[in-house]
Amino acid sequence: MKKICIATGGTGGHIYPALALAQIWKEQEPDTELVFIGNDDRMEAQIVPNAGYRFLPVHASGLTGGVVQKLKAIWLMFQARGQAKTYLKQEKPDLLIGFGGYVCAPAAMAAHSLGIPVMLHEQNSVVGKANKVVSRYASGIVTCYDKATNFFGADKARQLGNPRSSLAARIEKDPEYFESLGLDPNLKTIMIVMGSLGSSSVNELMKEALSKVDPSLQILYVCGKDNDSDLHLFDAFPNVHTVPYVDALRIYAMLDGIVCRAGATTLCEVTASGIPAVIIPSPYVAENHQYYNARMLSDKHAAVLLEEKDLNADSLSEAIATAFLDEENRQRLAQNAWNLGTRKAAENMIDWASQMIQDKGGKQ
Repeated sequence: MKKICIATGGTGGHIYPALALAQIWKEQEPDTELVFIGNDDRMEAQIVPNAGYRFLPVHASGLTGGVVQKLKAIWLMFQARGQAKTYLKQEKPDLLIGFGGYVCAPAAMAAHSLGIPVMLHEQNSVVGKANKVVSRYASGIVTCYDKATNFFGADKARQLGNPRSSLAARIEKDPEYFESLGLDPNLKTIMIVMGSLGSSSVNELMKEALSKVDPSLQILYVCGKDNDSDLHLFDAFPNVHTVPYVDALRIYAMLDGIVCRAGATTLCEVTASGIPAVIIPSPYVAENHQYYNARMLSDKHAAVLLEEKDLNADSLSEAIATAFLDEENRQRLAQNAWNLGTRKAAENMIDWASQMIQDKGGKQ
C-alpha cells in the first residue's frame, strides 16, 4: 500500500489540481493513503478536509512586503519546516508531491532531509517562487507549458499537464443542469467568466460590449460571487443569462466558446475540452504569468488573446465575433485547443510517481 503526502495551498490554482490528482489516484488504487500538508490559515484548511482527506496544518508565510515582513516569513518558513518534518517522520510517506504555494517549500525541504522522494507540479508557464526554491530537491517536476519545461530542463521535467484536465476530459454533457441555468441547448452558447470572484470593472464594460454582439449568440455570464449587484446588469439583454457561479465542468461539453482569464486550471480544462476561447489575462498576478499562459495558446492559434490594457467594448465585441461567429475560425480554434489538451495528465503523473517510489529517488 502506498502512502502519498501532498503539499499545496494558498489559492485554488494550487489546491484543485492537487485534489483532482488525489481523486483519480483513489479511483485507480483505492488502498493508497493520501494525506495533505497545508497552511493552517488559508483556504486549504477548509477545502481539503471537506473533500475527505486528512489535513496536517503548518503555519508559513510568503516572502512579500518590506524587510521586516520578509525576515518574519523566513523565520516562519523554518518553523514550518520543523512542523512538516515532525509530520513526515510520523506518517512515513513513500513520496511527497508539492503543488506550489509557499507552504510547498518547507514541506519539500523537510521531505528531502528525510530521504523522501519529492515530485513538484508547476501549473503556470512562469515558474512560481516556491518551486524555484525547492526544485533542487525534486526527483522530478511535472510541467504544463514549454516555458516552464525549458526552465527546469528536460533531464528533470516532464510536460504531463494539469490533473484537472483529466477531470474535464471525462465529464459528459449535463443537459438538465445546462437548462437549469435558463439556457437553450439548441442555440450557440458562450460562457463569460472572469475568475471565481469576477471583476466589477470588467462587468460594467461587458454591458456595452455585449450590446454590440449578435443577439443570436446565447451568453452565460458568470458575474462572480462577490458581485451580486451585477446580477441584473444585463436584464435588457434577453440573450444574456447571468449567474454568480457555475459548475463549469458540467457544461463544458455544451459550450461553443468561452471568454475567460488565463488561470492555469481554467486553460487546462478549456484545452482538454477543446473549447475555443477569448482570453483576457489578469495583469494583477505574480510576474504577469497569466499573460504567458495565454500566449502559449494564442501563439498556436488555439485562442484569441486580448490584453486588459487593450480591453474596451469595441475590441471585446470584435474578438467575440471573430472567435465565435465566424464558424470556420471557431472550428479551427477548437481543433487547435483540443490538440493542446492533456487528457491523461493525472494518470500519467500517477505512473511517474509510482516509478519514483519504486526507484526510491525517481531518476529517469
